[in-house]
Amino acid sequence: MLVNRNRTATARERLFKGATAFTAILAFTLLTVSCAKSNAERVAAMPALPVSVVNVQPQSVPIYGEYAAQTFARDAADIRGQVDGYVRKRLFQTGQDVKAGEPLYILDLRPYQAEVQKAKGDVAQSEANVDFAKRQVALLQAQADLAQAQANELKAQQDVDRLTPLVSQDAAAKQDLDNAVAELKAAKANVAARQANVEQTRLSTRIQIETSAAQLEANQALLKTAQLNLEYATVTAPISGRVGDSTVQVGSLVTKNSAQPLTTIVPLDPIWVRFKISEADYLKSLKDPKGEDLRHAHFQLLLADNSVFPYQGRFENATNEVDSKTGTLEIQVTFPNPKHTLLPGQFGRVRLRLRERENALVIPQRAVEELQGLQSVMTVGAGNHAEARTVVLGDRAGDNWVVEQGLKSGDRVIVDGLMLVRPGAPVNPHPYTPAAN
Repeated sequence: MLVNRNRTATARERLFKGATAFTAILAFTLLTVSCAKSNAERVAAMPALPVSVVNVQPQSVPIYGEYAAQTFARDAADIRGQVDGYVRKRLFQTGQDVKAGEPLYILDLRPYQAEVQKAKGDVAQSEANVDFAKRQVALLQAQADLAQAQANELKAQQDVDRLTPLVSQDAAAKQDLDNAVAELKAAKANVAARQANVEQTRLSTRIQIETSAAQLEANQALLKTAQLNLEYATVTAPISGRVGDSTVQVGSLVTKNSAQPLTTIVPLDPIWVRFKISEADYLKSLKDPKGEDLRHAHFQLLLADNSVFPYQGRFENATNEVDSKTGTLEIQVTFPNPKHTLLPGQFGRVRLRLRERENALVIPQRAVEELQGLQSVMTVGAGNHAEARTVVLGDRAGDNWVVEQGLKSGDRVIVDGLMLVRPGAPVNPHPYTPAAN
């Protein structure tokens, strides 16, 4: 009897515990339903929140790309000394804008001025020698001597011709004829010698003229070199631009073989900008019939403070191959920089239009919320209640995103008022007006 009573008590305890657990589960379920119902009722009972919305409609939008960029000086010049000398004057301040041809340094001019004077004297002497050689005084004298010898030969021939018939008629002494014949032979020999002298003198005169002319050219070249060295002693700016710091001071020795430049000049107008465009964007710009040819594209420069540079860039060149390591193509453009606002080495972003997107659904970037890698928006559903939508974004179009999935034409997307809106909350929508830039 005692065993049966214990078994009955145990069964009652189990039945009581089971009933208690069921009662607890039922109570929790009722409480949860009641809480959810009360939350829904609470949300439904909230006053309608004012929100601004955009009505999503298909449209054509330009797709822009932004790329990290850096300014640089394409034709920067190192200023070096072309002659040796001590610096007497420095005519610029660091950071000063200079023009091409403007003097920067003046070296000691005296040694080079002396070389110019000496070279001028040598040129004058050579010119005199050339003039004297061209007068051919020795040749004229030799020719005069030849004429005199020829006259003597003619007279000796006349004497022989006159005495020959007289001697045959015994009208003159044979001795006189012999003497005349001897004088004729001597005269002919003298003429031959004078002719050889004339040829020798003519050759010598030509050589003297050529030698003097060559010496004149050499001395003129030395004069030009001396004049150039004198010019180089005043170091001038080869290009216009902004000059850097000086590495030499007044009194320092400048050498033409020095490895260190005296200073540098960077041209600032126009300023060059380089950036790299991805291979994919490059190919898309080629395939899109409404895409903009990079050679005629309109480039904008966004500075480090997010301000837009007021001048538009122009395409200059691109590298001849895609970098296989980064898959990018380097583009170089120039921007007018009349106020010298930009300096080489500054960072920014280049923006350019890549292509046109047809029938795109576009929403403002500020309407998108991101959580754990997922993008979502709040829309206005039936009865003006807020609804959450997960979206897939595509290209960026200015301050907007192109939506690839998650929205359809006619959807109303909440832009302003997102901080207070919850799914299911009543809203009072009104059109969104973008702020003026």
